[in-house]
Amino acid sequence: MSAMLTRNGPSGGEARLRYLDGDVDVIEPGDYVTCAVTGRKIPIAALRYWSVDHQEAYIDAAAAAARMVEGKTPE
Repeated sequence: MSAMLTRNGPSGGEARLRYLDGDVDVIEPGDYVTCAVTGRKIPIAALRYWSVDHQEAYIDAAAAAARMVEGKTPE
């Protein structure tokens, strides 16, 4: 994962990332991303699950598996 994913100071918010195979590109730095399945905030340091094809993040393996079973394409 890229080194500087968070902002300095209190202005951190939601990050915008491009999800790659085994890494992410930071489009806009921030403190968290939102899980595409649960809507919960995922602290950048805890981000472990995402889909390159759907370009979305998941809070845990169960959320990632649920999304893959749905078979929907991102809106």
